[in-house]
Amino acid sequence: MLLPTQKNDPELYPYRHGLYFAFFNALNWQVATGAPTVLFMAYLGANSFQTGLVYSWTLLLTPVQVFATLLLPRLGFKRLTLAGWGARSWFLLVPLALSLLAARAPAPWVIYAMVTAMFFYSLSRSMGAAAITTWLQALVPMAVRGRYWASDQIMGGVAAVGTLVVCAGMFAFLPPQWAFFGQYVISISGAYIALRCLRTLPDIERPVIMGWEKIRTDTPRHLFAPSAFRSYLWVAVLVNIVTAPLAPFGAYFLKATAGLSVVSIMIYTMLQYGGVIAGNWFMRSHLDRTGAKPFFRLAFALFALLAAGWLVCLEWTQVTRWLMPGLFVLLGAASGIFTAANVSYLTSILPEKDRALPVSVHGALTWFLGGLSPVAWGLFLKSGGQAPALDLHVFRGFFIVTLVGALGLIALVNRLEEKGAQYDPILRGSWLLGPLRAMGSLINLAELPRRDSAPPDKTDGQR
Repeated sequence: MLLPTQKNDPELYPYRHGLYFAFFNALNWQVATGAPTVLFMAYLGANSFQTGLVYSWTLLLTPVQVFATLLLPRLGFKRLTLAGWGARSWFLLVPLALSLLAARAPAPWVIYAMVTAMFFYSLSRSMGAAAITTWLQALVPMAVRGRYWASDQIMGGVAAVGTLVVCAGMFAFLPPQWAFFGQYVISISGAYIALRCLRTLPDIERPVIMGWEKIRTDTPRHLFAPSAFRSYLWVAVLVNIVTAPLAPFGAYFLKATAGLSVVSIMIYTMLQYGGVIAGNWFMRSHLDRTGAKPFFRLAFALFALLAAGWLVCLEWTQVTRWLMPGLFVLLGAASGIFTAANVSYLTSILPEKDRALPVSVHGALTWFLGGLSPVAWGLFLKSGGQAPALDLHVFRGFFIVTLVGALGLIALVNRLEEKGAQYDPILRGSWLLGPLRAMGSLINLAELPRRDSAPPDKTDGQR
């Protein structure tokens, strides 16, 4: 059974509230950081630059996770997580109110308010992400850790897809303003219940922070000194720059320019999650034998095929309804395969004893520079008209650049080294459905004290 009970899984039962958190947290991030918010920006009349900025805040603020680790010795893992996760839900009250106000009084300040609110939402989220996954990894004993993270993965995936189904149903039967209002009610409710779940879990011992002198002296070496890590780092940066704009501008185009219904776009997004799951289901039984490089090539080939498919749809619009479902499946499969292969490749080229800082540098740099890409493309893609839309000539150019970039990445990956080494499990946390959480677990400059993996006090874990 998925939900542990005292009878069917007594070892995992004390940590059940962490699994409940995974479910309700997905109700929050699926709306706040995914396609529903992109569609809400189009509803408000935002242009492509403003939409790209809102989508990119989570990526651009990833480096905050690194600096937030400075608070861990003072606050501890639990308090820092609760502070970040608690603060973020308050900022969702802004889109909740705007969903009703925008229909009556459309004005530029409405869009600016949304951009500002999502900045602070993402800032709070990044602070909480600096602690939560490391906290849970240390809290759950090794003996049940695999079952815990697999269950966490399933709970988050079920909730994310279920959220899209409910949102699509609301848009099918309710006026737009009430449907958007309803989706943010779901998001805020999920954040509140997820926070209550976290409060029931005990804290772990506070860490010792790595010295800033080591960070200052070693970071330039990781960035610029010849090594397998440096070679891969800049490939990963290019991957995020090329692929980060695909999801937000695909959804924005379908709504603002092609005029598809919100329900249709929600269904496409569900297909994207299907691609994520299918791609990783295929690769998980082969990754340990073949290594990550073949899956890098496969992911980049799928991105190239995706770009070519979009160019076909833009040239011959009559085939869009037939090709678009497959293109969203390709997007999910390519993104999921790259995310899992990326995590495994990093563990193969970095020694375990000196992994924290280079992985922190990798996460902060790739996600930050990748987050700049939708913002920059948003400036070029803006249509000259008053209504929210994309410039179709520039949009074609965007996919040509994506196609060339993906083919170039296939050539670059052939030059990477790959050492024969044991890979860490790829199904951990929500790496498949939430790659930013993967970076949150990897960006960890904290040195944890040695701790036996003993279950928590039952009074704390079950109250």
